Parts: sequence; C-alpha cells; structure tokens
Amino acid sequence: MERELFEHYLRDESRYGPAPDGAFTGAAGGAACGDLSRISLVVAEGGRIESVTVDSEGCGATKATTAAVAEMVDGSLVLEAALIDIDSVDEEIGGLTPAKRHAAQLATDALHRALQAVASSPLNLSRPSQRRLAVAMSGGVDSAVAALLAREEGAEVVGITVKLWTDPETDGAKACCSPEAVLGARALAHQLGIPHFTLDLEEDFRRRVVDRFIGGYAEGSTPNPCILCNGEVRLAAMVDLAERLGAERLLTGHYARIVEDADGPLLASAADQAKDQSYMLAALPPELLGRLGFPLTELTKPEVREIAARHGLSVVARKAESQDLCFLAGQGKRGFLRRHGGLREREGAIVDSSGRTLGRHRGHHDFTVGQRRGIGVSAPEALYVLATDAATNTVTVGTRAELEKRSVRVRDAVLHRDGSEVDAVKLRYRSRALPATVSSAGVGRHPSLEVELAEGFPGVAPGQTAVLMAGERIVGHGTITA
Repeated sequence: MERELFEHYLRDESRYGPAPDGAFTGAAGGAACGDLSRISLVVAEGGRIESVTVDSEGCGATKATTAAVAEMVDGSLVLEAALIDIDSVDEEIGGLTPAKRHAAQLATDALHRALQAVASSPLNLSRPSQRRLAVAMSGGVDSAVAALLAREEGAEVVGITVKLWTDPETDGAKACCSPEAVLGARALAHQLGIPHFTLDLEEDFRRRVVDRFIGGYAEGSTPNPCILCNGEVRLAAMVDLAERLGAERLLTGHYARIVEDADGPLLASAADQAKDQSYMLAALPPELLGRLGFPLTELTKPEVREIAARHGLSVVARKAESQDLCFLAGQGKRGFLRRHGGLREREGAIVDSSGRTLGRHRGHHDFTVGQRRGIGVSAPEALYVLATDAATNTVTVGTRAELEKRSVRVRDAVLHRDGSEVDAVKLRYRSRALPATVSSAGVGRHPSLEVELAEGFPGVAPGQTAVLMAGERIVGHGTITA
C-alpha cells in the first residue's frame, strides 16, 4: 500500500506546468543537492487555495513529495496548509526511508516559502475569529510559552515569525530573525500543533534599521536598532498579518505590561525587573497596544523555563538567550561596519577635554560614550569616553566626573501624555530610571526637548533612546543628541 501511494504521486503530473499570473511561488533545493521543488499557489480573498501548480527536478522522491504536498493543499485554507510539516508529508506518501526524507523537507520548505509570499500580500486570509490569537514566535522559550499559555486558555493559536536578516557571516543559530531561526520557530510551532507563517521583512529592515545603524556610527553616535525595529518594522507588520488571519490580537513573549489610564493604553514595566523589556518597546505607538498582548507579564524567567520543561519542551527550556543584535550575532561590530558600511580603520587622536593628545585609535566608530574598557590609554585615574567626533575622527576621554550629565537634549521626541506628567527617564536599557523633568511640552511630536536630571548620569550616549516615564508608565521617548 505504501509503495502504491509513492507510485501514485510519482506518476501524478496533473499539476505540473508554469505558475499562473498572480500565483504565490516558493522553491527549495537547487544546484547544491540536485533536487528542486517548486510550488505555486493561487489564493482567493478569504484564504482559500484555489489551485496549485508544481515543478520538480532530481530524484523520484522529490517529485513524489512535491505532488503529494500539492494534493494536500489544493482547495484547502491557508491556515490548514500552514500546519503541514515533514511528518505529515511523510505520512501522506506512505513513509519514506531516512535517506529520502530530505525530499519531504524540500517540498515542505517550498510550500512554506509560497505561504510566506501569501503572508506578505495584502490579502485577507480568514474571517475574524474571537477565539483566534496570533503569537510572534522566535523559536525561543518566551514565545513558545506565550503560545502554550494561549492554547491552554482555549485559543486557536497561529504562529508568526519574521525573517529580518540573511548574512553568511552571521551565526544564524544565535540570531532571532535569521533563516535558521525561521526554520526552528516553524518546527516548534508544528510540534505544538500550531499553523505557522513567515514574514520576510529583510528589505524594510535593512533600509529602516540597519542603514540607520550604520549611518549613526558613521556620524559618531550609538543608535539603538532594537527600539527602531520594534517600533517601526516588525511588530506593526505582524499585527497586520494577525488581523488578516482573523486573529483578535498578536501575543509576544516580551516582558512588559499594558496599562490603561484615562487617555488609553500605555506600556509599563514588567513584574520581573531583571527581564523588563519595556524600554526596547518604547517606540510602539499607543494605538498598536490595543492589538497586542504580553502573556508573560507576571512571570519570571525561571517560571517560564519551568512551564516549557513541564510541557516537554526541554530543549527550548534550556536554550541560551541571544545577547547580540540579530544582524551582529556571531560577528564583531567592527567587522560588520567595515563590510556593510565601509567604515574602515582610520587612525585618529585620543584627546582629553583640554585637547591634549593622549594616544591614537583606529576609528571613532569603535567607541561609545561612557566606555571605560579598551580605550588604549593608561592614566592614574580611570578614563571614560566623553565624546566622539566623526568629522575630525577624534575620541575625547576624561574622568567619571567629567562624564556625568545633569541635562539631556533629545530630538524627534514623542509625548503620549503632557510633559508635566514626566517624573523619570531611562537613558540605557539596563540602567535604572532617574528622577527627571522635561521642558514644558504637550502631547505630540517635538523637534527637541530638554530633560533635566535630578542626579548626574555617567554615559549619556548620543543616538541612544531616552524613555520618558510617569511612574511605571512609558509616556514618551526621543533620541539623545550630542
């Protein structure tokens, strides 16, 4: 019987042919292995797959599995097609030998790349459902537990992963949004019985995040790309897809809270202060918060890992957290800036605040305001980077007392509440909130604001984000200027 199924799909050429206009196509394989699977989907408004065309090259197993996937998804909903994994293809075809399971991998990859193209289109892919929730899945323990908790509460869960960066120099296993991370997140979603979609945002991410990161270092500042990415790129795109999939909200594994005051929702810090990520989400517009959810709000990281282990996700429960920016994972900042931004070694002077030369350096972009280690200058008292000057390629260093600031200017500021409510500011991700006030300003956007600190802060770095707070609520943000 199993051989008969295999032979049936091997002979099935009913869907072979060129992809029709308007079809969404995915392909996997090619020159490296000699096998190729291509699947093209015609999808109607509402998410019904109306027709499937395929092509394949290589061994008989590749041809058979490609035909099997085509039959499995033809006429189905995209939400149903997004559940298909290697094991379901293997079962459909009657079982493959271990040596031939790569064919099921290729056909499955081709299908999900076609679904990726569908997800990136403006099509509405399902009717709204009050039971359906989307979860932003990275392949890590936090998003996995967010999905588990939603499923335990009876929700119909859909997984969404974004692909942001592809670079052979990056360690994809350590990056949250690499092609390797996408495959890991998809496998995890299918392990949980959850349909999975990928959004390819690499072009937008490069333009709006990476290019600005490179430009900031070239100008002598230290940008915060994660705040940019969360506030302007990935979460808004995932919310949009969640809505088109008929989901009520998008859940994420972030440690943060959403609170309501008289004027609507605002972000606030999480219960686990050691893992609080509200700073990294500070640029999210309040209108997006009503469509987001943070189910880990009241949990600590050890509790999250224990939940994952209890549900049989022991590998994920033990998975180490990524410490690098996703596009820097496994490679140094210096090499990245050289390869992608043309910022090469350029010798310059290290000077003190009076202009006296103390040493030499290999490029101003290697330094960050507040940096103490790796400056390359010895002195009786510890020295810190006070400033970098891109125009003169100069790094200015000084004492901790010289580093401290009591006033901070921010540009491109946004206030969600009146400036009179601001009573604190966070100037770094892991720093504590400092008592502060802002210059008189109302709700809205402001070219610049002055933030007065009640105490000195060492290491106010141009390019970083100043997060304005009222108690635990985030009521605004802006970019620190020199």
